[in-house]
Amino acid sequence: MSTYYFLPTRNIFGEGSVQEAGDLAKTLKAKKILIVTDKFLAQSGMAEKIADIYKKAGISTHIFGGAEPNPTDRNIADGIKAYHDNGCDSIVSLGGGSSHDCAKGIGLVASNGGDIKDFEGVDKSSNDMIPLMAINTTAGTASEITRFCIITDSERKVKMAIIDWRVTPQISINDPELMVGMPPSLTAATGMDALTHAIEAYVSTMANPLTDASALKAIEMITQYLPKAVANGEYMKARSNMAYAQYLAGIAFNNASLGYVHAMAHQLGGFYNLPHGVCNAILLPYVSSFNLMSNLNRFKDIAKAMGENVTGLSADEAAVKAIKAIQRLSQQVGIPHDLKSLGVKPEDFAVMAENAKKDVCQLTNPRKATKEQVIELFRKAYEGEPAI
Repeated sequence: MSTYYFLPTRNIFGEGSVQEAGDLAKTLKAKKILIVTDKFLAQSGMAEKIADIYKKAGISTHIFGGAEPNPTDRNIADGIKAYHDNGCDSIVSLGGGSSHDCAKGIGLVASNGGDIKDFEGVDKSSNDMIPLMAINTTAGTASEITRFCIITDSERKVKMAIIDWRVTPQISINDPELMVGMPPSLTAATGMDALTHAIEAYVSTMANPLTDASALKAIEMITQYLPKAVANGEYMKARSNMAYAQYLAGIAFNNASLGYVHAMAHQLGGFYNLPHGVCNAILLPYVSSFNLMSNLNRFKDIAKAMGENVTGLSADEAAVKAIKAIQRLSQQVGIPHDLKSLGVKPEDFAVMAENAKKDVCQLTNPRKATKEQVIELFRKAYEGEPAI
């Protein structure tokens, strides 16, 4: 069986690196850029500052601030209209995962025609993407480097998983100076999202030596630097290392894919419009506990990467330490304790479990689950029961 490895062509890191965006856009032959961002960044002045960088390079822009926290098919339709109405020939996404996914969806339809729903699944596009550059402002989703695009079907209330190598941005920029303004709660949620990416990729049935190295280093760095970034958002070393860590986690899951944490979190986002990182963080210890029997040694590795002393312990004992370390980190950075506190309703468990079973991310989960088992995982996370 062949192993594929996906990664953007060029990736730029470091404080002040966003100032290179104009020159980089010239290499993509961009003349009129649609900047896809969210309402906050559009109104706060950050989008204008980015537009000024392009202006200095002789490139005109139009700001589209319609990326919602869980971008929908309607956001894509509005973005497509803005793209064509303003005569754009390229796209820049500015923000976190929502902005990046929205931009990918707009680019996908602009390049191929049709409706965003036509591209749900794996590699459904046929045409190369228009030039796409991603400027990241959070340390979590790694959407700025991945072939994943998650868009909510507003009619079905389902998050569509679009996985297509063509939606990978040609250029990504991770400038930690743009992340300083993230509040502690968002820093925590995006950081736990990155941890989930790394852990699910490491235990994925498609894991390989390339993804393993990235995942373990990401787990190590997130455990060390996420609490520091939450405690002091202006601590640049923590911000910089979280930018690298989430990128490493992105490399891992972009190639090894994910599992039931994401398959289930997608349903929570689709049904209730809940923050993706928070849903992942609450579900992670429960799904990990469910997956333990699939490969105890993998979870022993995760425990070690999280700084746990596993010397002299059996594989069982060491694996349990991984679950407890995940829960401890989540509590330390202030993630809510259970799904009940987020307004989730038990009567929706059955249909969410059914949809999770159809989500493409569950295909690489290391342990196969029945619908009833997924319902039980939702129930445990709802009640906040001990995961182990």
